[in-house]
Amino acid sequence: MSTRRRVIAALVGVVIGLGVVGGVLALTRDDDDVDGTFVLDQPGVYSEPVTTLDQSGKPLPDVQLSDADGQPVALESFVGKPLVINIWYSTCFPCARELRDFADVSRELGDAVQFVGVDPVDDAAKMQEFADARGVEYPLLMDSDGQLVTKADVAAFPTTLFVSPDGEIVHQTNAIGAGDLRQAIDEYLTGA
Repeated sequence: MSTRRRVIAALVGVVIGLGVVGGVLALTRDDDDVDGTFVLDQPGVYSEPVTTLDQSGKPLPDVQLSDADGQPVALESFVGKPLVINIWYSTCFPCARELRDFADVSRELGDAVQFVGVDPVDDAAKMQEFADARGVEYPLLMDSDGQLVTKADVAAFPTTLFVSPDGEIVHQTNAIGAGDLRQAIDEYLTGA
């Protein structure tokens, strides 16, 4: 075997080895860490976290999203009771842990607070599979053309909007665990 072929074979081996190590690290990553947010530059590429512009005091954007079947859904159709809108996507590491917490808190609160998940990145099948694996039972919507992300100035993921029954955004946050989620709902939505 020529020296050139040996060098190429060695480089291919290194690339494959790095891919395996990266895959193992990704699989062993602790999704329970909800600290931090990811900024999506393009699918799968992240930059340093930035803060989404504060929307508190503004009305919920009047946008049409779509459900997993591709049917249009007006986001405003959920206004009328306390509303929690979680904006996430499947390759966002903090979103994975957060969705489990959102699913648990949503089940605890029942009909008292409406939860809605909004995914601006994934297709319907991936969105549903990712949410189902984390126990999400509340409505899921796709923001495929980025209407909500643009109108709500979302710059980091996950972002959660807390919306009063009259449609005003009263609070927002990035990654949040179950305890802080309950506390924010009590403080900003239910007054408990």
